Amino acid sequence: MTTTRRRSAARDTSALLKQYGCGPIEFTGTDNALYERHLLFDNAIDPASAGARERYEAFARSVRDILSQRWVRTERTYERANPKRVYYLSMEFLIGRSLTNNITNLLLDPVAKHAVEQKDLDWLGLVEEEPDAGLGNGGLGRLAACFLDSMATLQLPAMGYGLRYEYGIFSQTIQNGWQIERPDNWLRRPDPWEVARPQDKVEIKLNCSFEVQGGTLRAVLGQPTTVVGVPFDRPVVGFGGKTINTLRLWAAAAPDAFDFQVFSHGEFVSAVAERLAAESLTRVLYPDDSTSLGQGLRFVQEYFLVACSLADLVRRYRLRNNDWDALPQKIAIQLNDTHPALAVPELMRILLDEARLDWDKAWDLTRRTLAYTNHTLLPEALEKWPVAWFEMLLPRHLEIVYEVNRRLLGEVQTRFQGDDGRVARVSLIEEGPTRHVRMANVAIAGSHSTNGVAAIHSNLLRTVTVRDLADLYPDRFNNKTNGVTPRRWLLLANPALAGTITAAIGDGWITDLGQLAKLTPLADDRAFRDGVRRAKHEAKSRFAEWVAAACGQTVDPDTVFDNQVKRIHEYKRQLLNVLRIAVLYNRLRENPSLETVPRTFFFAGKAAPAYQLAKLVIKLINNLALTIDGDPAVHGRLKVVFVPDYCVSQAERLIPATDVSNQISTAGYEASGTSNMKFMMNGALTIGTRDGATIEMAEAAGEENFFLFGLTADQVVGSRGWYSPGWHYDHEPETRAALDLIFSGHFSPNEAGVFAPLRDVLLTRGDFYMHLADLTSYLEADRRLCELYRDPDAWARKAIRNIAHSGKFSSDRTIAEYASDIWKAKPCPVE
Repeated sequence: MTTTRRRSAARDTSALLKQYGCGPIEFTGTDNALYERHLLFDNAIDPASAGARERYEAFARSVRDILSQRWVRTERTYERANPKRVYYLSMEFLIGRSLTNNITNLLLDPVAKHAVEQKDLDWLGLVEEEPDAGLGNGGLGRLAACFLDSMATLQLPAMGYGLRYEYGIFSQTIQNGWQIERPDNWLRRPDPWEVARPQDKVEIKLNCSFEVQGGTLRAVLGQPTTVVGVPFDRPVVGFGGKTINTLRLWAAAAPDAFDFQVFSHGEFVSAVAERLAAESLTRVLYPDDSTSLGQGLRFVQEYFLVACSLADLVRRYRLRNNDWDALPQKIAIQLNDTHPALAVPELMRILLDEARLDWDKAWDLTRRTLAYTNHTLLPEALEKWPVAWFEMLLPRHLEIVYEVNRRLLGEVQTRFQGDDGRVARVSLIEEGPTRHVRMANVAIAGSHSTNGVAAIHSNLLRTVTVRDLADLYPDRFNNKTNGVTPRRWLLLANPALAGTITAAIGDGWITDLGQLAKLTPLADDRAFRDGVRRAKHEAKSRFAEWVAAACGQTVDPDTVFDNQVKRIHEYKRQLLNVLRIAVLYNRLRENPSLETVPRTFFFAGKAAPAYQLAKLVIKLINNLALTIDGDPAVHGRLKVVFVPDYCVSQAERLIPATDVSNQISTAGYEASGTSNMKFMMNGALTIGTRDGATIEMAEAAGEENFFLFGLTADQVVGSRGWYSPGWHYDHEPETRAALDLIFSGHFSPNEAGVFAPLRDVLLTRGDFYMHLADLTSYLEADRRLCELYRDPDAWARKAIRNIAHSGKFSSDRTIAEYASDIWKAKPCPVE
């Protein structure tokens, strides 16, 4: 580095450190600098012998030191201004890695770059030392993380509440093609971003205790117990570092470490039963719900989140406000799906039993404070909990639910006299051999707003899924189409494309994604098209290098990168994609001289451990990949890669490298999707069905810039009575040939019959998600896609138009709509 560059870097560093209140302290370069002190004193080792992990922790803690004063000042500003505050409750926050994201949002890139050069650090190796935080699974949790980023960037006084899972959902490996789940111990090493706040602990009472019987924890009725919620705070940095909000995660603990008397009598395991039971609450994200024990743990997890969070926010409210009547003017609580729906009876319990308000007042305050986001139309995902569990664990909450239901049904009977069917559908209680509490109905009845997350989803929610409740409370229903943060998903993940865009239109798009519309005329600018193509090739080359190192797979960045990355589920139709590839493979086997565009198909995603059919689809993908790799007839023309253990940091590599994004869910089943938006703003073209937010994306960019296919949601519903997958098998030769190839054992020569369950799903049991109905249309869209790819300029034009029209799909826009329409919350700039 030249002397001039060193002086410039020093000035940049000094200005930034001053902005964050760090005074004369340097980030690195002296013995008393932040990095050097952490490296020496945190681990008490010679810095020269420090490994990559110690250097990562020292670097991360140095960045946290820089933001800490601004973090404290943010909370102090909220305490002084006493604005209306937003509390976002979610069982998942898929935040990914924090180091690079926080450096980006704090504008510390020059500081970090200077430190890396000065200390000769292996930056990529250092970044790899940070595990993805195991706090979420898929779109729900990633959306919550994007929302927190946008709330801080928009300077909204907001806070996220979640659980501090010791283990994430699981670490996925592939053995002989099968998914194998291993513990995701992401907290194995100290997390430099979290700050324990034991002084803010909350005690939660349950109506039972626990004991060990036969090596298993069992509930003991009639013996109430207490679980302690210990909060751990993580900074949420808004872009520019002006506002630093908080994500508060609750860890479960027992009031006492163990029963000394029981231990003294030699019953060592029983002595710690209470502690084991308490800590098990936040041990793992998504316990296996194929058993009643796993479902019960999930139920208690949800109550633990709600009870800790409401106790905490009510305590904070009471520090500055004495009047309970002002609660809705000072607090907005957003329930991210049905998981936190127990907030309805819990807030009622607080207002009735602790605040001593009368029922009507408590109910009015509860409804005006709470709002609910629905994320699914799938019946199995609309949670219902057995009444017996409420009776055992939360009897007071069940009393409240019964009273709410009595009044609700009275209102329905008055307005819709004689309509007993409507009464049964609206009821918070589902009658049957086992009675259940319908948590979606609880959330809708107990809140002032219910929103869907894409226009089609919100419409189906109102007109089909909960039609009777929408008829009862039409003004409560609204749409808030999802969005994603452009800071992580474009600025950070795709620096080459971000730089090309900034060079063309300036950097205002980073906080106002609508400015990408300025790119529209540049689709006809050759220099800009060339820049976009170079950025794409750079991302593809970088991803190819990573795949070779991480997965041992060699992929050609000059092929089309065609990707489907999402949770493995029947309605998301990875199986339809496999059928498409099988058809393409068959064509090449039958006609080796066929002219085709060379393509690499990537899959990634996890199947729930108990979801056997989804795991079988993963097996099929991997067997398909192995067979194609071993067939010289298609070498260099077709390749399939399943990327294991998909996570946020992988997505940051894969999405910028993608040419083709597959969004192929059965129409009417995908609530919104957010990966579709990330692909769009990174210049991938979408081949997909008219479902979720893909419809709005195509409306924004023009359907001529998308490759849409398949049945619409109305057509799916309308054909239910007569749809016959066997017709497609009998009358579509390519469909029949692809299925015969799979079921003949071509992809499983040493595993006879392994894919027979797929035959059952597709042909015997009626193909519920209509794979075969859409396959021919999918292949036609695929043909048009390949035809376009042969014209690089035409492809680049459509890619640029997609980028230019992705502005609507920023989470900043979504959160601004929540704030104005639902929360009635305003920015509170930090002093």
